[in-house]
This record gives sequence, C-alpha cells and structure tokens, in this order.
Amino acid sequence: MAKKSIKIGIWGIGRAGWGMHIDNELKLFPDEFELTAVCDILPNRLEEFQKMYPNVKIYQDSEEFLNDPEIELVSVAVPSLLHKECTIRALEKGKYVFNEKPVALSMEDAMAIKAAEEKHPGKLFFRHNRRFESCFNHIREIIQSGLIGELYQVKLCRHNFDFRADWQTLISCGGGQLNNWGPHLIDQALQFLDAPVESVWSDLKCIAARGDAEDHLKILLRAENGRVADIEISGGVALSSPNYVIYGTKGSIISEDEQDIKLKYIHPDYVIPEISSSPDTPPRGGSFTGIKPRWVRKTIMTEPECGWFPDQIYHHLYLAIRENVPFPVKSSQAYEVVRITSIVKQQNPQFLAAKK
Repeated sequence: MAKKSIKIGIWGIGRAGWGMHIDNELKLFPDEFELTAVCDILPNRLEEFQKMYPNVKIYQDSEEFLNDPEIELVSVAVPSLLHKECTIRALEKGKYVFNEKPVALSMEDAMAIKAAEEKHPGKLFFRHNRRFESCFNHIREIIQSGLIGELYQVKLCRHNFDFRADWQTLISCGGGQLNNWGPHLIDQALQFLDAPVESVWSDLKCIAARGDAEDHLKILLRAENGRVADIEISGGVALSSPNYVIYGTKGSIISEDEQDIKLKYIHPDYVIPEISSSPDTPPRGGSFTGIKPRWVRKTIMTEPECGWFPDQIYHHLYLAIRENVPFPVKSSQAYEVVRITSIVKQQNPQFLAAKK
C-alpha cells in the first residue's frame, strides 16, 4: 500500500529551514513528505529558492501561506524571537506544527504555546533532533544494559572557538548558545537524569563571539535521584573536551567525537569482595585493600541498536501523524527544557533581553 505523503510548508528558508529541514532531512523521505510551499520575508531568498524548486509555491505574506488549504504541516523555522507567534498562528489555522528549537525564549511564551496546544491536541511537535543522535542513543543503550553499573554523573560538551558575528550572537535577536545548542544538550541531560531536576547552577560568559550574547555556558543540574549533569557549550574553547563523559558505579564511558565510544568497566563475572572499612593505620605501600578489579577496556564504533540518527526526525514525525505512533519528544519534556533555560537566564540577568 502506497504511503500517503504529508504536504508540508516551511516557514522561514534560512540556514535552518532551507539548509537543514529541506536539504538535509526532508530529501531523505520523499515518499512521506511533499514540499508544497515556503514562506519568507526576503524576496531575493524566495527568488533564489524558486529557481531551484520551481514546483514549490512561494509566499512572502504569512497569512496567505497559512491559508493555503494544501498545506497540512507547517515547519516553523523562523528566527527564535518569532517561534511563539508563528507556532500559535499555525495551530489556530488547524495545521500540524513542527516547532524548531528553542521552543520559546521564556516560560511565559512556552505556556502561551501550551495553551494553544491544548486547544488543538495532537497537532504540535517539537524539533529536538539531537534526541536522535546515534552516540547519545548508543550510550543510553549501554547504560540500560547495566554494564557500567548505576549512572551517577554525565558531562556533555560541545566546544569550538569561533569569532561568530551573525544574529545568533545578539541578545536583542534571541541569540546566544543557551538558545542555540542549549536546548539540545539540556534535553539530552534530562534523559540521562531520568528524574525531576531539584537544583540548577549556571554561569554564562561572552568569550569570542562579536555580539553581546553568551557564547560560553556552564550548567549543573542535580536530579532528585542524585544524578548530576554537567553541561558545557562554548564558542571560546581552543582545545575541546570529549562530547560525552559518563560515570557509573562499575565503569565509565567516553566519546571524544561521537564516532567511537571508549569503555572501561568491571568484568561482569568479577565478584566485588565484601569488606568493611577500618580505622587502623593503612599500610606503608601498595594498595589500601589489595583488591584489584578485573577491568575490561575497549573501543567500539557508534552503532546503536535502535538505528537512530538526527536527520531521521522527520520520519518519526510522519509515523506520529499518519500512523499514530507516539513521537519520542513529548511536549512536557520540551517545556521542561524551556523551564531550565529560563532559570539559567534569571541566574545570569546580564544576558537577559531588555523588556519592551
């Protein structure tokens, strides 16, 4: 039986809308999605697009775009400041909506989106595409296997050094790494923590970017189950740290670049001796206990059993809309990411946008 494709309109054909949604993702699933229309405020961008995609309708007027009866799904890929407005407008037109991250720039905006979603249940989805990262999912599979014991701490890093100067570096435009890479790694951290967050500590800095928004951030999250997530995102680090560092009670995991995963863990057949601590003076040399665990060390390629990768997110969106398969990113999880980013902004008021 042939698939019934979803007719999609992309709202915003900038770096995300054109470069990511269209060129990187939608082209992978031609039987599931039909690019029907795009909308952008820049006439030269629309003209350029029309030359490459002559069969796709172009709109400069957003109301005309939203009134197009052929469009079933609207992907909101406009600048961050407009996510709330565009998401709500598209929902009110009865469209399915795919909201690019950040979901919203404040908890107030997130709650406005949630109110609109409640009026149009089953219509709104959130593009936390890094939830589908191969390395992230492979590491979660290893943790769930029990190989490294009980998880107690994770460190997630994305580092580079860049004299960036586009709108993503300006507070007034909703820029900064907290709104850019922040939602991705906060979302991953929340999955690793697997419990409500009880405390948040953060520090934001502007190091190399040419604007006034933060390009370096540090966030520590502690969950009610005692797990800690250490998140570091920076455009001002010259020597990068590993993307993933995972600590368990019986071993650790490191991935430098997401291509390979290094593991060191106690052999599953090794029985940890039952000993008690003593107040006696320790020996002058050698091990404190004489216990030498049987370690396993290995490096494996990143190949999760689930087979997920970030560009696959549209396939999962298709399954949710056409086949009623639950979408992996729940609305409550997306709003929790906004709650965390809102706390971080309040802790670092120098990077808050001035209220109009």
